[in-house]
Amino acid sequence: MELILIPIIAGLLAAWSGKFSKWIALLGSLASLAILVALFQGFKPEGGFQFVFNKTWFFKGMNFFTGIDGITMVLLLLTNVLSPVILLSSFGKEKNAAVLFALIVGMQGALNGVFLSLNGLAFYIFWELALIPIYFITAFWGEGNNIFRTTLRFFIYTFIGSLAMLASLIYLSSKTPEGMNFDFQALVSVKLSLKEALWVGSGLLLAFAVKIPLMPFHSWQSDTYTEAPAAGSMLLSGIMLKMGLYGLIRWFFPLVPEALHIFNPIILYSGVAGVIYGALIAIRQNDLKRIIAFSSLSHVGLIAAGMATLSVTGLKGSMVQLFSHGVNVIGLFIAVDIIQSRYGNREIGKLGGIARFAPAFSVSFLVLVLASTAVPFTNGFPGELLLLKALFNGNVTLGVVAGLTIIFCAVYMLRMYQFSMFGAAGEQITSFEKLKWYEFSALAILVVLVLFFGLHPQSIIDISGPSIEKTIELLSNTMGEVK
Repeated sequence: MELILIPIIAGLLAAWSGKFSKWIALLGSLASLAILVALFQGFKPEGGFQFVFNKTWFFKGMNFFTGIDGITMVLLLLTNVLSPVILLSSFGKEKNAAVLFALIVGMQGALNGVFLSLNGLAFYIFWELALIPIYFITAFWGEGNNIFRTTLRFFIYTFIGSLAMLASLIYLSSKTPEGMNFDFQALVSVKLSLKEALWVGSGLLLAFAVKIPLMPFHSWQSDTYTEAPAAGSMLLSGIMLKMGLYGLIRWFFPLVPEALHIFNPIILYSGVAGVIYGALIAIRQNDLKRIIAFSSLSHVGLIAAGMATLSVTGLKGSMVQLFSHGVNVIGLFIAVDIIQSRYGNREIGKLGGIARFAPAFSVSFLVLVLASTAVPFTNGFPGELLLLKALFNGNVTLGVVAGLTIIFCAVYMLRMYQFSMFGAAGEQITSFEKLKWYEFSALAILVVLVLFFGLHPQSIIDISGPSIEKTIELLSNTMGEVK
């Protein structure tokens, strides 16, 4: 409960705190992290839900029902470790700074609510609450002449998906023995016909596919990531899209197992298509943020495809990779924001030679680039290896096609790094302003995370593994034996 309330209260206080807003927001964000660390100390990765809070909200079956299992813990760690980093990286922003910091930390509370909720209606409410801060962050601090149209398109996509999810949850709850019971276990216990499962699953999948995004629901993503301010791009790519991936494993698979033999191939092929499409488009881009945006589309496509294998290897790999992707993509967007703040552009043709003036920054940037290309001993390697292994085990052809990401990612990431750091210096590149303390701190934290989880990926698997195995066991009761 505190993980939800403290960031939201901190956001409300920060909005009215003037020059102290960034410190109040950061304090609230760190307080949430401290509470999570305390919970983590008592957490036992045994597969079941712990720290359960269940209180009737406004009618029986609509409970404020929260709990933490291994899957939830990984997402909470991602959210509450990276939110302070995003706040730190935004310390130099001056335009309506108090409101910006309030929205960032408030969104942290809403995201915690999404991952903690064990009641379908509460899950939907927090899902919608998380949309409000990112909408205003993107609309008011975004860049470009088309920011209103871009933000509106993003809002329409996600809102339509959310309504479809709500309709599915209401229908499922009406089929519970008590009637209108939204609790997770009550919804899971509902047995649907194939036709019903297809309709319910379509509503759920639409919401999650838009948020991830999966093709063909991806058209909002690149423009929104590019035109959003740095904090918005980080929230969207680093944490918010994980809502969709979490939705698949926590809600979609357990609620409509009767139709997964139809839905999973769709997710699988859509994910692999996104891997290739995102990579090929990224190779052709010259704007640093657009390269990272399409890179993200490619990486999350692989995660979704691995999840769709419904194998223990695929689901464990997806948990490792969604955490790693969050760390890496936020680091890349911070690096790009640092470059843009000094040179006023992000076009690789107008950059180059930065490494001559900023060796420490260039090394940090390189670590994040190498992590994104899944170089061994970085955090991007273990998860990608597990995901590709799961795909190969299920379908060799799809595994080979998805494996092309290793080559394509190296091409566009190293091209981006070479032209910006080592290319012939652009006309403007004659110096580099020293990193501010908050920029250095944010990058340093992320580099440490890259190296730590590159060497100790088993820590994420140990946390989430028993819950994944329990999910597989739950599905096997309906679908038969799974790998």
